[in-house]
Amino acid sequence: MSRRLPWGAMARMTGRRALTAVPVLLGVTLAVFAVAEASPFDPVKAYAGTAGLTASQENLDQIRANLGVDRPLLTRWWEWLSSALTGDLGDSTVMRRPVAEVIGERLGWSVLLAATAFAVAIVLGTLLGVLAGRRRGGLLDRAVSSAAYTLEAAPAFWLGLLAIWFFALKLGALPAGGLTDTASDTVTADQVARHLVLPALVLGLSQLPWFFLYVRQGVGDALDEDPVRGARARGLRERTVLTGHALRSGMLPMLTLVGSRVPELITGALLVETVFSWPGIAAATVTAATSVDFPLLAALTVLATAAVLLGNLLSDLLYGLADPRVGFDG
Repeated sequence: MSRRLPWGAMARMTGRRALTAVPVLLGVTLAVFAVAEASPFDPVKAYAGTAGLTASQENLDQIRANLGVDRPLLTRWWEWLSSALTGDLGDSTVMRRPVAEVIGERLGWSVLLAATAFAVAIVLGTLLGVLAGRRRGGLLDRAVSSAAYTLEAAPAFWLGLLAIWFFALKLGALPAGGLTDTASDTVTADQVARHLVLPALVLGLSQLPWFFLYVRQGVGDALDEDPVRGARARGLRERTVLTGHALRSGMLPMLTLVGSRVPELITGALLVETVFSWPGIAAATVTAATSVDFPLLAALTVLATAAVLLGNLLSDLLYGLADPRVGFDG
């Protein structure tokens, strides 16, 4: 008989987390405006560009008033927050377009890259972790563990440059960057898939070591437990012992990684997008930070914070479903 899913407890946990997220997001947005206020970059000069070099002080002051950056910090923050709650994220002072439009046209590509890379990390990390955990200390375990520790120490941008040199320049097997081929003016699924391979593989490999090490340790420890030994003594096949006993209990700790790796995934995605010229939010984030683009910078920061909070919620929900002893009301 199948166990009914505790939808009520899950809904209560989600509601509690949503209430907790409100002050967190408010504090994050206020911190963004405070940091931008203390930044040495002048948003007026970034907005004016080269014309600002010859503009008079009167014209610069007028631009400062038009942009609203001459008003107090709390006033600017409250005005932005009030508009954001109504769905108006304001206009990007550097890109001179609505913030919602800037994010909307880039967010989908970033989500595609991050989701594909996360899937690569989870699938490969789980598979290799199970194989290594079955025979800890063996040749496969030593080889994959050494590779995992090497990848753990390697920066994502370095892996990206190495992948471009080998697969794109040396072998010519995959494109070096972008979303479509240079001669193409249309976006097709085939071109997107080919251009996605290298950045998704690099980003996935940068996240793989943690999933591999958690699964390896969990499966190895589970195989040494008394219930698993008892299952083997009863004559159950090794595959049944592994999938029905060791794999389930051994993968429980890995579920906590789903949320805890989201910040690293976002940071890695920004680096990988830059290396491979992937049209995600990386370029917008860099531009917003260096130009003190208050509306765009605040919206991108809230988006990243919300992704982290959702990741943590997802990991707790998955852990509660996988292990009923944990529950959702604690």
